[in-house]
Amino acid sequence: MTRVALQGSEREPLPGARALRPAAADERLEVTVVLRPGGATPWQGRLDELARGARPTPLSAEAFAEMHGATAADLDALGTFAATHEIAVLARHAARHTIMLGGTVQQMNAAFGIELWQFEHPGGTYRGLHGPVLLPTELADRVVAVLGLDNRPQARPHFRIHSGPKPRRSRAAAPRSAAFSAVELAALYGFPAGDGAGQCIALIELGGGFRPADLRTYFAALSLSLPTVVAVSVDHALNAPTGNPNSADGEVMLDIEVAGSIVPAATIAVYFAPNTDAGFFNAITTAVHDAMHRPSVISISWGGPEPSWSTQALRAMDQAFQAAAALGITVCVAAGDGGATDGVAGGVNEVDFPASSPHALACGGTRVTATVNAIVSETVWNDGTPAAGATGGGVSRFFPLPSWQEGLQTTDVQGATQLLARRGVPDVAADADPRSGYQVVVDGVSAVFGGTSAVAPLWAGLIARLNAAGGPPAGWLNPLLYAHPTALRDITRGNNGGYSASPGWDACTGLGSPLGARIAALPGV
Repeated sequence: MTRVALQGSEREPLPGARALRPAAADERLEVTVVLRPGGATPWQGRLDELARGARPTPLSAEAFAEMHGATAADLDALGTFAATHEIAVLARHAARHTIMLGGTVQQMNAAFGIELWQFEHPGGTYRGLHGPVLLPTELADRVVAVLGLDNRPQARPHFRIHSGPKPRRSRAAAPRSAAFSAVELAALYGFPAGDGAGQCIALIELGGGFRPADLRTYFAALSLSLPTVVAVSVDHALNAPTGNPNSADGEVMLDIEVAGSIVPAATIAVYFAPNTDAGFFNAITTAVHDAMHRPSVISISWGGPEPSWSTQALRAMDQAFQAAAALGITVCVAAGDGGATDGVAGGVNEVDFPASSPHALACGGTRVTATVNAIVSETVWNDGTPAAGATGGGVSRFFPLPSWQEGLQTTDVQGATQLLARRGVPDVAADADPRSGYQVVVDGVSAVFGGTSAVAPLWAGLIARLNAAGGPPAGWLNPLLYAHPTALRDITRGNNGGYSASPGWDACTGLGSPLGARIAALPGV
């Protein structure tokens, strides 16, 4: 049997990791094989229409599955391949373009021409592979990615807890930075009225959990009805609060409380998945194709620097976001809290993924100073040190320049400008500085959180309000926002350590923060 390497499946060990021993031959694992979209009419034509500013009616789930789902021939070919190696087919999902396989390390090694090893790194151990995944030649052009062989921790949450005295906001006219509730920020940003009735926001979480008692306490303090919050298990992960506010619990509660405050009549569906590339991908595709909850917006507050991802994972997740766009689902993603380097050692500028996908609305961060009724100033969030945090932003190394970003440029901290040659991040922004952060309750503790993790659910709440007002869902908003930049408040002061804010789009805050009424008035929204 002739085999070929699956492009982009190679993975380098984590920094500081060392190989311990071959993985145990009888260890069982589950693998997600991602297949190409099917259909004679590629969905790219629909995305091209959106990119040009048209607003075609989103596809129904049924039409999407029929027109663009993985073909029976591709699924059957992978099923035959699995049977040849005595690997079980656990599930087939045509609309999600996936087939789930289960077997032992020994079986997977033989099937994919690899050798799985156990690695040790400063954070623990993981299973990884040397070299690329190998596929029979007849499968090579059918497969986009093979995820789950490597189970390293893939992403990190993008929140920061305010470490100083809890900031207080004066009720006097004098402006100052303060801790806000999401309700107050929605008012300051001019969000249109609404409670999100009939909508569902999907939250992707890769750890931690929520406690209903904390939610009752939080929403009662705001005199809001308790939103319907449901936990959805993906790849055996569960709602599992740790009791530590500085753990993934902080991310989960921040996301729920921000989104739920803005749309308390909506359903908040929380998709819990393992923190691996397979878990992350499967959580997204589960949400995109969830026939029960049917989210119109997905909020993601987890990510990692582009170089920490395999190329196959970048392709597979972007394919999932393209599917969301075709279905009229908006995907809001935090742009990261590590400044222009995204926390990567060595001072090299990097952007965070999945925010860098051109089919995601990348959400950067600002610092807000306000009176009771109005924003007085808004600048780039940068607390001065990598440990304290700053908004992510910059230029992708992987994704090409989208048509709606043509002609834009970056400005570095020395004032030099450069024309964008690849996808620029972020697209939009909102308050993220812990010094002007969000009041939350997590694990029985009241605290002030910041980070771009708060910005993604804030924008998701805005979009859910817009969707609840009737008409077609907002869907993939990027091209529309770039065509109408005056619908956002331009942020022109500050930097993220590598790039400076400037008039128009910049690599710190994108097009700016929301002017809710103007966004609501955009054509097709």
